[in-house]
Amino acid sequence: MESSLEGAVAAPSGKRGRILLVDDDEALLRAMKRAMTAAGYDVATASDGRRATDLLAKVTFDAIVSDIDMPRMDGIELLRAVRRRDLDLPVILITGAPQLKTAIEAIAHGALQYLTKPIDVALLGKAVARAVALNKVAKLKREALILVRQGGLGADHDALGASFELVLETLWMAYQPIVRVSDRSLFGYEALLRSDVKALPQPGDVLDAAERLGQVHDLGRKVRAAVAAAIPGTPRPSVFFVNLHAHDLMDETLLARDSPLSAFADRVVLEITERESLEGVKDAREKVAELRAMGFRIAIDDLGAGYAGLTSFATLEPEFVKLDMSLIRDVDTSSTKEKLVRSMTSLCKDLGMMVVAEGVETIAERDMLVEIGCDLLQGYVLAMPGKRSPVFAW
Repeated sequence: MESSLEGAVAAPSGKRGRILLVDDDEALLRAMKRAMTAAGYDVATASDGRRATDLLAKVTFDAIVSDIDMPRMDGIELLRAVRRRDLDLPVILITGAPQLKTAIEAIAHGALQYLTKPIDVALLGKAVARAVALNKVAKLKREALILVRQGGLGADHDALGASFELVLETLWMAYQPIVRVSDRSLFGYEALLRSDVKALPQPGDVLDAAERLGQVHDLGRKVRAAVAAAIPGTPRPSVFFVNLHAHDLMDETLLARDSPLSAFADRVVLEITERESLEGVKDAREKVAELRAMGFRIAIDDLGAGYAGLTSFATLEPEFVKLDMSLIRDVDTSSTKEKLVRSMTSLCKDLGMMVVAEGVETIAERDMLVEIGCDLLQGYVLAMPGKRSPVFAW
């Protein structure tokens, strides 16, 4: 095996890319590493799929070469794990016992190439060079997509759609505590969308994609179902704040009595962002009234960072108002922000609404918001978001 990999081309000046080699055959792994290092690549190795996934969580690679038959996690399982993280990262699979079934699985999960042993150095070199080049093209496309988004000119619809579908399959929720000021006790949690898909890493990216693809309802349903699955494992009377896009009010499943979240309506506050206008939502007032009849409470989110005017207040008549973190940042040192937050808090409380200050990051901000009179606080100074009901500290 090893001898077939000798004689690789001399290393060119500079590195050609970073690759990960995965195989439980130590001799073959050493031989492949020598050949690829000589060809000018930065090379990391792993003896099985699990070690490879640990490396992938820490290091960015331009291509992966992996054996299929390995203990603990085989090459097909590794390929699936890679695709959950990254739609574009090229994976070359190798095997000493080619089978039609594994070839079909490899193709189905996006393997770039399928090589058989004994490995020919020239063939491996060409495959790796092609893989690295294609990965660079994919990176450039992502950069172009960001640029196009910023310019408002549209984007690669198919690529965006594929990334968004992967988000729908793999999204998870983090929960951040919301704390009462009056007695420093837990009031509830905000459910925060999380994505591990490289092309759509931030919740805002995911929401933008949903809007562009016309799949806001698909995203909303996934989020609400995920929160509903988490609620039974948490102690009463903790409340869950769940974000709604304004267009979610037009989704019939939101109002369905048999929807997953409706079973816990008395423990849920639906946050409707100020960043989206309600003017295009037909019968919004009636829909909100129906949600209240089911037991849900309503919050206006991002107050101070979105649409001006009284439309959202008049339509929603919320029980909670969440002050946007842009107002909260440096509230202890900015007299303008302090006056604004103080006025907003006073007016909202006069209207019978509880005031939530979100994005509280420092003790000085926290103490100023307590002095101002906010009812509830949320932010890193209290607790980071976590998968399982993180503990907060005052």
